[in-house]
Amino acid sequence: MRALICLLIVLPGLAGAEIYRWTDANGQVHFGQRPAGQGAEQIQVKPQVVERDQLTREREARTNQFYDARRQEQASNTAKAREVQQKRAQQCQDLRRRLATVAEGGRYFRQEADGTRTYYSDEQMDSTRSQLHKAIAERC
Repeated sequence: MRALICLLIVLPGLAGAEIYRWTDANGQVHFGQRPAGQGAEQIQVKPQVVERDQLTREREARTNQFYDARRQEQASNTAKAREVQQKRAQQCQDLRRRLATVAEGGRYFRQEADGTRTYYSDEQMDSTRSQLHKAIAERC
């Protein structure tokens, strides 16, 4: 940003710079911002205007369309990746919360269709913990 500001400050000075041309004693032509000697003459430097033909403009338009499509594709891919990352982070958080709940101890059960409770055995609890550890290691 600072470079841009500096360029904007210096640019008008460069546009109004005076250019001098002179020939030295050996017959070589020199150019500079300050006149050197009495034979120096000030010259006007005009910017070159380049006109592009129709084919060039069409090619530039196609190129711009390609790059715009590429930028949109990259933005879409970035958004999808961010969404996948957020989903994965949520899954990791859920798995860790479940592991913390199971690790606290206590009696865990599942509700059967008829309304009775079936309590987990110690082996089932150990199996559940190991499954949660494995899922966390794979996904997080």
